[in-house]
Amino acid sequence: MFHLLDKERTIAGPGFNRWLVPPAALAIHLCIGMAYGFSVFWLPLSKALGVSQGLTEAIKCAPDVGFIGQLFTTTCDWQISTLGWMYTLFFVFLGVSAAIWGGWLERVGPRKAGVVSAFCWCGGMLFSALGVYLHQFWMMILGSGVIGGIGLGLGYISPVSTLIKWFPDRRGMATGMAIMGFGGGAMIGSPLAALLMKNFSSPTDVGVMQTFIVMALGYFVYMMCGAFGYRIPASDWKPEGWTAPAAQTSNAMITTRSVNVKKVWGIPQFWLVWMVLCMNVSAGIGVIGMASPMLQEIFAGSLIGVTQTFTELDKTQLTAIAGIAAGFTALLSLFNIGGRFFWASLSDKLGRKLTYIIFFVLGGILYFSVPSSAAAGNLALFVGAFCIILSMYGGGFATVPAYLADLFGTQMVGAIHGRLLTAWATAGILGPVVVNYMRDYQLSLGLPRAQVYNQTMYILVGMLAIGLICNLMVRPVADKWFMTDAELAEEKRLAHEKALSSVVSGGGGAEKTSSLTVLLAWAAVGIPLSWGIYKTFLSAMKLFT
Repeated sequence: MFHLLDKERTIAGPGFNRWLVPPAALAIHLCIGMAYGFSVFWLPLSKALGVSQGLTEAIKCAPDVGFIGQLFTTTCDWQISTLGWMYTLFFVFLGVSAAIWGGWLERVGPRKAGVVSAFCWCGGMLFSALGVYLHQFWMMILGSGVIGGIGLGLGYISPVSTLIKWFPDRRGMATGMAIMGFGGGAMIGSPLAALLMKNFSSPTDVGVMQTFIVMALGYFVYMMCGAFGYRIPASDWKPEGWTAPAAQTSNAMITTRSVNVKKVWGIPQFWLVWMVLCMNVSAGIGVIGMASPMLQEIFAGSLIGVTQTFTELDKTQLTAIAGIAAGFTALLSLFNIGGRFFWASLSDKLGRKLTYIIFFVLGGILYFSVPSSAAAGNLALFVGAFCIILSMYGGGFATVPAYLADLFGTQMVGAIHGRLLTAWATAGILGPVVVNYMRDYQLSLGLPRAQVYNQTMYILVGMLAIGLICNLMVRPVADKWFMTDAELAEEKRLAHEKALSSVVSGGGGAEKTSSLTVLLAWAAVGIPLSWGIYKTFLSAMKLFT
């Protein structure tokens, strides 16, 4: 059975429809993308022990019980700030695992990596469910944070090089489709988790353990279907009617050669793109985490037609503006996911370097405008600015794999992308720290809540300026870094690449794909994604009602 995971068994024969590969990638990304939506569990988990004992509130830990104590305590509930470490670990281990095992993935193929990702992500959720049952937070950290984070990394990069090889004519669009799924995972997972917790909850149970189990099993089926749906093209395949551009004629930034992943740490262009991604993500991810409180504190009573500041609102009014802020967060999610496909596809026309120039210049202008629109009480300009900013945040993720393929070639782009994701892990710490600590610092100076984000916006403009400078410095990679023909041939041998379709499972030849098969594959991912977008859209409408 394990031979089904061999890379040779995934090589497509003549007649295979390449449009079957994106839904396979989406199936995995829509599942692991729930990492963005894990905050839906924080509030129930923060009072799980108290509810289990028939109370309506959390059992608070003693002041001397710190983070380490909460890892092992069975006598008090976890704090939300403690639970948030799972979110941080997701993206730290995503970057680390992608960097460590990216080269392995290139050699064993996307199917085996997808299967390992499914076992790690879903197995981690099941282990976390046991941690909830035993009230052991260390088990949740190990299960979802570490093991699940490894599954995130492998699942995230598993389709990258495969899609780029299937769509050499539309690299940005191809990777945009898959990475769009990662942004959309929380749109499906968050409302689904809320429905499941509501169904499983009782006067003595918050329903998180059962929800983890059901979602893990469902995700496992979906991810395995996606992994077995992966196919890779034969090494001599190209789209019908498409001719590869001659080297250095159509675009000097797009190479036809390939760099070995072992060399990228020493290549200046890699570190420039690393900084490009890190600055783009740092600026966006910090805002995502503070979007809801930022809108509430800046606009306060004006959101519900009263003149009070945030600290002057009563409990009922605070509840009302929290609902509106939830709509703001949902709207940002829609632009995040839409931007991944829009900007990545547009980069096929504009070029990757120009696309990032737009991100940094337009983003900088919008961040700089936020304090003015906030001071003027212009909600439409404020919301519009952040919607565009979040679209470019998502677009940065989706465009960078194609940028790497342009610069370093397609042979090992998945492994190189894996190493680049250490920039994401860094940004996942840097961005929230800057936004959160600057807010606290401004409050400590006695500034009104409506003004505490102004300096932060200017700092984020500075980050984007650094990213812009790095992007402008990117030049074509020097010849000395590329593999020779002999080195490339050896790498292909290690990667088990064969041009003959006879290695396809069963030794068969042509693989004629029916239109119905393609339609059903897209429906399998399109229907859940449409449901998630619909639920998010309903939440976003609270901002306008």
